[in-house]
Amino acid sequence: MPRRVGRKPRYDHPQLLEALRRIWLASDQLCGKRLKAALPLWLPHYVAEHGALPEAVSACLLTASASTLDRLLKASRVAHPKGLCGTKPGTLLKKQIPIRCEHWDVSIPGFVEADTVAHCGSSLAGDFVWSLTMTDILTGWTECRATWNKGAHGVMTQIKAIETALPFPLKGFDCDNGSEFLNHHLVSYFSGHPERPSFTRSRPYRKNDNAHVEQKNWSQVRHLFGYDRFDNPRLVDLMNDLYANEWSLLQNHFCPTLKLKEKSREGSRYVKRYHPPETPYQRVMASAGVPKTIRQNLENQHRTLNPFDLKRRIEVKLKRIFSMVSVTSNVRQRI
Repeated sequence: MPRRVGRKPRYDHPQLLEALRRIWLASDQLCGKRLKAALPLWLPHYVAEHGALPEAVSACLLTASASTLDRLLKASRVAHPKGLCGTKPGTLLKKQIPIRCEHWDVSIPGFVEADTVAHCGSSLAGDFVWSLTMTDILTGWTECRATWNKGAHGVMTQIKAIETALPFPLKGFDCDNGSEFLNHHLVSYFSGHPERPSFTRSRPYRKNDNAHVEQKNWSQVRHLFGYDRFDNPRLVDLMNDLYANEWSLLQNHFCPTLKLKEKSREGSRYVKRYHPPETPYQRVMASAGVPKTIRQNLENQHRTLNPFDLKRRIEVKLKRIFSMVSVTSNVRQRI
């Protein structure tokens, strides 16, 4: 038998592949670049959950490149379908809400983008649940809440709930041109707000104007709840219980995100360069714009968290939510 040439494989240890796959699944299938930044955060908790790893295995996990991690996980990748867009233009107050024509000064946190996601299944007809997503531009801190339909009162209530949950004061609010945002309730709320955040909107039909929150529609909402139709009002409280607790803690404390550093044109193509991946929690802790007392409270909270425990609790709550979704779907089919 001919002798194999080349370097001896370094990453074929069964314990390494098992640990990598478990962390990848628990972290909601992060890409290689984000997973590499997440491994130092997750590995101590993995050892506490599943037992100690050989020193050589731990070293390989921590030193493997992002492309190597992607290659090792290639067989585990899955494909996901796309869904429908539910944005309907709101024209009533367009002249009163200015378009954000230039970038905010985001050297401090508090400037957020907002968007809604429809849990409508394959049809936008009738009543169903919507998710509201708000993302801070500087830190990537993201909060989601559910509301029944997307009436002004329900969306306003969830915006207030998210504002309370943010670890920094709201300084700017930018949204698309949907009627759930362009209404008198929101205009009057921000005009009478103690902090007086700037209230702006994106240009019509320009998704890139709200790129920070648009990319969260998949990672924060679709990845969690998929594309099923949620037409039971009782699901709203269950979803908000998950969004505001376990899901927020897992995503903001343990899931690194990429942040664009610069974008330049080289010949006929654009080249993007990114900062090293960090979690929103790490960016908040590194920001001088967040008061020391808040950072201390966040640090104390972070020490008490276990991402594997959060993931287990998320799965329990998801089972309850989807059991109600399947029951509703079966009733609708019989009708």
